[in-house]
This record gives sequence, C-alpha cells and structure tokens, in this order.
Amino acid sequence: MLRAVVLGLLQGLTEFLPISSSAHLAIFPVFFGWDDPGAAFTAVIQIGTELAVVIYFWRDIVTIASGWLRGVFSSAARDTQEWRMGWFVIIGSVPIVLLGLAFQDSIKHEFRRVALIAVALIVFGIFLGIAERIGRKTKPIEELTTRDAVLFGLAQACALFPGVSRSGGTITMGLLLGYERRAATRYAFLLAIPAVLGAGIYNLKDIPDQPNAYGTGPTIVATVISFVVGLAVIHWLLEYVSKHAYTPFVLYRIGLGGLVLALVAGGAITSTVVLG
Repeated sequence: MLRAVVLGLLQGLTEFLPISSSAHLAIFPVFFGWDDPGAAFTAVIQIGTELAVVIYFWRDIVTIASGWLRGVFSSAARDTQEWRMGWFVIIGSVPIVLLGLAFQDSIKHEFRRVALIAVALIVFGIFLGIAERIGRKTKPIEELTTRDAVLFGLAQACALFPGVSRSGGTITMGLLLGYERRAATRYAFLLAIPAVLGAGIYNLKDIPDQPNAYGTGPTIVATVISFVVGLAVIHWLLEYVSKHAYTPFVLYRIGLGGLVLALVAGGAITSTVVLG
C-alpha cells in the first residue's frame, strides 16, 4: 500500500509534465528494488489523472461535445469551432487506439526494459528541445487543421513506448507545427482523454489476477492520489508554459536518462524490470 501511495504521487506529478509518467513508474521501482507495477497498473491509475483533466476542462469538454452532437444532427451547426474540434479529438485519437491494440503485448513486456526507456527519455527530450528552439509558437488552437490533428495523434501514439511521454510527444509536435505553448499543451490534455480513459478501462480486467500488478486495493489508492495531485499540476503547468520555455524538462529528461544508462552500464540496476 505504501508503494501504491508513492506511485500514485509520482503519477500525479509526472502525467502532465513532458517527462513521461510511464517511464517514472517503470524506473523508480527499479531504483527502490520494488516489483514492477506492470503496464495494467500504470494504465489504470492514469484514469485518476485523466479524471482530473475532465474536471479541470469540463466547460471545454461540454462545449465541444454539445457542439459536435449538434453538428451530427444539423448541417447548419457544422460551421463551428466546436464541431471541428470534436472531430479533431476523434481523428487524433485513432492512431494510438490502433497501435495500442496492435502492440499491446510488446507494451506490457519488451517496451518496459529500463535501458530502452532511458534512451527514449533522452532522444525525445532532445526532440522537445529542438521544437522549443525552432518552433514559431504563434498559432492559436483555433487554427488547428485536420492534417495537424493527424500529426498530433501520431505524436501521441509514440507515447505507447514508455519514456516518450504522451504530453511531451504531443507538445513537441505542436511546437514544430508553430502552435503556441499553451495551445499545444491544452490540446494535448484534451486529446489524451479518450486514449487514456479507454486504455485504463480496458486494463481494469487485468488488475485482480495479473502476476505483476499490485492488486485491487493499492491500485484504487494510487488512482485516487494521482487524481488529487494531477488536478493541482494541470493548473500549475498551464500557468508555467504561458511564461516559460520547456528547457528545464528537456534537461531533466536527459539527466534522468543518462543516470539510468550509467547505472545499468555499471551493474547497479538491471535493465529488465522485476516482475512480482
């Protein structure tokens, strides 16, 4: 239960920052010598942080959903930003759903090697740094197009590999496409809702009997904690990116990835996660 509390805090703190919550949930148990909580545990406790997104952006979600539904039944309602945004969230969610189903076995096993996660932290941290440097950061979210929604979706799908970061991949793509930091971050949050809630619900069935899961009780505790902490982090991050660059997160990713690779190379930790 104590481990679940720690991992819930870790999930809430890292889900929305572009530093990969799934990487932290795989790496930190290795540091402490704990059993790997597993991909199912990771997916389910992310429901907590996504519920935080739903609550924080409930007005946006209701506006987009109601506008999209009106457009379904009335052609006169289709020339609105809400109708387009509804479709952009749907279109952007398709890549991660298809690839997640296609590679679900690899996600639960091969992709969770600590050394590979560390490499992903470094490589995609460098990508984020490049995007921060060369991105124009001038386009508001209202200028989102179907092509850009697909590209955002493909970037989000890269986060199926732990260490990439769902928000980090989407934000990186947004900056490369010229969107404002706050616009890219806001859309990243909205785009993640269907994918994360879907993955969490899909993996609920594995929690009671999966060998490397922490069990139902600890999973519920971790989910609740991730919700509370995540709600505070969303507000902080949106305020932060309005005035600051993503450079500290780039340096953190490279530093953590380098530390993990050094520990693996020195034999202090093993690259293969420990399954309970």
